[in-house]
Amino acid sequence: MPEPLTDDAVSALMPELRAVMREAADIARPFFRRGGQTSARIWSKTGGSPVTEADVAVDAFLKVRLSALVPQAAWLSEETADDPARLGHDLVWIVDPIDGTRAFLSGHPDWSIAVALLSRGEPLIGFVHAPVGDADYEAVRGRGATRNGEPIRVDPRRSLDGARITGPKPMLDRLTRGAGPSPDFEVIARIPSLALRLARVADGTVDVGMISGNARDWDLAAADLVLREAGGVVCDFSGAATPYNRADPVHGELLAAPVGLRDPVLTAWER
Repeated sequence: MPEPLTDDAVSALMPELRAVMREAADIARPFFRRGGQTSARIWSKTGGSPVTEADVAVDAFLKVRLSALVPQAAWLSEETADDPARLGHDLVWIVDPIDGTRAFLSGHPDWSIAVALLSRGEPLIGFVHAPVGDADYEAVRGRGATRNGEPIRVDPRRSLDGARITGPKPMLDRLTRGAGPSPDFEVIARIPSLALRLARVADGTVDVGMISGNARDWDLAAADLVLREAGGVVCDFSGAATPYNRADPVHGELLAAPVGLRDPVLTAWER
């Protein structure tokens, strides 16, 4: 079995990874029309979700460049046919070339490019780049999280009073009912990119992010590490941590929150 990456090897990866993410954004950006329909060709995948030529182009670029960075790593991406051989690999790239494709194609600014490197099933590196607004969310396991190079932390609150929450309306309604007769939540407009939804919990601009069932590893893994390193957690509604690189990379309903808010949210959810 190949040896895991050393700390020095991970550090050496980061400058090149930052450059690769910027180049990937440069591929996608010309197709984006803020407030209007994308100029990219659009078609539907099996199941009806949309994909654009920008998704495919970014995916192909990242497959080449990331595989060159860590040749021993397997690959799991939204736009590439899954190879079950990844299950036997210690290192796996988990990639969403455009997270929030519907936002991208309709001109909404909240889309991102999300890349994680797993080591033994756990995120080792997480990188979420938001081309609109030029925001880089970055984390290496055990070294904290940053936004554009500056350290970030979740909001330190430990009570749901005044919490800023976002997510699908049915989930927000359930949380609101369980939180008491008149909770003073501030509801934040839903953030289409799940990676950005988690990243904004990490930087303290959102307190609770709710995620409906059917998210995939590539939607979550990169931002999960950013959030963990910023003092937060991604878990299901029993409190269990989110597993990655399983045969079926699909997840149920999830919660993203500061560690101090996890139990208050889970308690309200069960009322």
